[in-house]
Amino acid sequence: MPERPSRRFELLRRNGPFALLFAATAGSALGTYLAALALSVDIFDRTGSGRWLAALLVADFLPMVVIGLTLGPLVDRLSRRRLMVVSDLVRCATFCVLPFVSEPGVIVALAAVNGIATGFFRPAVWAGLPNLVTESEREEATSLLSTVEHVAWMIGPVLAGILLAVPQLEVAGVGVPVGTDLAYWVNAATFLVSATLVARIPAVLLQSTESLSRGHWSDVRDGIGLVLTSRPLLTVLLVWSTAGLATAGVNVAEVVLAKDELDAGNVGLGILVGATGVGLVVGSFFASAVLGSLGMRLAYGGSLALMGLGFGLAALAPNIAVAAVLAGVATLGNGCAIVCNQVLVQRGAPDEMRGRSLAVLMSVYYAVLGLGMAAAGLLTDVAGARAVWAAAGAVYLVASLLALVMTRRIREEALARIREDGGLPPDGVERLEDDDVADAIAYVVTRPRRIAINEVLIRPTEQEG
Repeated sequence: MPERPSRRFELLRRNGPFALLFAATAGSALGTYLAALALSVDIFDRTGSGRWLAALLVADFLPMVVIGLTLGPLVDRLSRRRLMVVSDLVRCATFCVLPFVSEPGVIVALAAVNGIATGFFRPAVWAGLPNLVTESEREEATSLLSTVEHVAWMIGPVLAGILLAVPQLEVAGVGVPVGTDLAYWVNAATFLVSATLVARIPAVLLQSTESLSRGHWSDVRDGIGLVLTSRPLLTVLLVWSTAGLATAGVNVAEVVLAKDELDAGNVGLGILVGATGVGLVVGSFFASAVLGSLGMRLAYGGSLALMGLGFGLAALAPNIAVAAVLAGVATLGNGCAIVCNQVLVQRGAPDEMRGRSLAVLMSVYYAVLGLGMAAAGLLTDVAGARAVWAAAGAVYLVASLLALVMTRRIREEALARIREDGGLPPDGVERLEDDDVADAIAYVVTRPRRIAINEVLIRPTEQEG
């Protein structure tokens, strides 16, 4: 039976290193999302140019694409703790410099440096997470870490908006600039706090084994090869890249949908974005319970189907209230699907190659997302936002079917390996009976006192995968 939601936070109380990573991720993510809005406002206020905004967007996600395809093995070869600390300190230094910069080109260049640091930080966090908890706690820990990232996604832009709304403060009769400068200083502080927290985690806990190198480019090929040959990783690659095309359409068209086609203005846009944020938080928080109840196949495929139905129906919404509710329902599935992705990576990649695998998957996803946004902009102008959201819903449903097929193959391959090892009868999988559980418990309690058995995991084989 899944744990009650109130008990999930017990993992933070009883596992100090994970609590430190959780708090560091919260601070780092808050700074990242606060920075996104602050940088956009700063560059637009200085230039009034959409081209400069586009350059800023490219500077933000392009480093992730390049790092994943060329530098991913460093996440496995180098100390993950040191990599995270250095990434945070680089980002802190970047935002300490930005208040003194006025040239748009320099601002974009510093944003690119920030993007490079983020490109190393996130794969290191998610690669190190499974080593901080027991195998039975991984889904719960993944759910919590994903939840705090989505909370930061909601709060960061709001905090940035508040800071940017105050151009200056009067101190002793003197006007002190606030606006983007204060936002940058707050960003720097969040990254410094994150670096301090990560530095307190023992380095050995973030990496269980040493990654042996066959040469950098051989390591790069090994990472790409693992993604293409490991069924769980290939599932994430194909399913989430397909979903990325739909996500691009949703993100690009939501402004036009809310402000023009639903005539809801900026307030309506805020309601729509807020609803999707709530859905992400709730969906990711309850993802571990959904996985425990339904298993990976139904949880992953069902989450994507919920995204497809939610956004597809929102395209037909008569007003912003209905659209916001449906979009919130859709992002319940989004939050759960994101956790499913991370769990599949944990199952499909050994620790010594998990960092480079994550980097490759992130890089492909961001590349697809960027190309999808470019196409979605053209489609929105030609066909309208409702049509783009309807098409996005259909693409999510295709991703759902793909997830159901791919995860079934994961299970079939796992069962075939078990049969080869003599663990299953050739005619199929047998369910656990009451006597099986009783026999297992009796075995534990009847062992001699000199034998300590700390944990026994009992579950039906049919829940695997």
